Amino acid sequence: MTFKVLLQYILPHRALSRVVYWATRWTFVPWKNFLINTIVQRYQVNMTEAAQPDPLAYPHFNAFFTRKLRPDARKADASPAAMLSPADGRISQAGPITDGRIFQAKGQDYTVAELLGDEAAAAPYARGQFVTVYLSPRDYHRVHMPLRGELRETVHIPGRIFSVAPFAVEAIPRLFARNERLVCHFDGEHGPFVVVMVGAILVSSVATVWDGLVIPPYAPSIRRKSFAGQKVSLDRFAEMARFNMGSTVILLLPEGAAKLASLASQQPVQVGQKLGDLLHIS
Repeated sequence: MTFKVLLQYILPHRALSRVVYWATRWTFVPWKNFLINTIVQRYQVNMTEAAQPDPLAYPHFNAFFTRKLRPDARKADASPAAMLSPADGRISQAGPITDGRIFQAKGQDYTVAELLGDEAAAAPYARGQFVTVYLSPRDYHRVHMPLRGELRETVHIPGRIFSVAPFAVEAIPRLFARNERLVCHFDGEHGPFVVVMVGAILVSSVATVWDGLVIPPYAPSIRRKSFAGQKVSLDRFAEMARFNMGSTVILLLPEGAAKLASLASQQPVQVGQKLGDLLHIS
């Protein structure tokens, strides 16, 4: 085990996240400009795509980090059968779910039931398909709908807040099933699908368009919220949530719902890009 991986186990994850949550919202101009300039320069952030292209015009670091893009910066694939990338980033892994197990990295996997926190909810996806997208600090951090769907339930699952960078994904067993996360269950035209927002070290913070800030507070136990009968319906390509700092989105589809495109590990993707095609639309 490398020292960098060892640190993931011994760092006080939630205490650090609370400090960084506050620090990234501090409006003290020299501080927020230092943070923003550091990220823009280190990760070569493309500010020409942003609705506000001046990075120092944002009131604090988190406003910059969750910046809105110009309306023409991203387009949804024109095919009505296309399943879209929910986020900018890189494909961590994608492919079939085998006997209820999802491939994480070489030598690492985890179960759908662990990820969703529910054996029954995992059943439709036991032989389905998954796509895992990693968002780095340079990426657009708003998450969009891969398909049209009506929200049925969210499940806030407590856990660790390990880094989701490639070095950690390769070294930490069952990482995505151990981190704090928000599971969003949808009913779509092809049947059910799931979008999982996985938290990451420093700021495990998630906001949704229907509930606002959901994480923090961090959950002491699994928290379920039903949206049955509330008709929270979102169109394909519509914004659904955002990460306050980098993280990972996992999309789950049931067996026979779609045919994935050829997606290679570490392949860059953007919101609206086709990840595959639905096999039937009712």
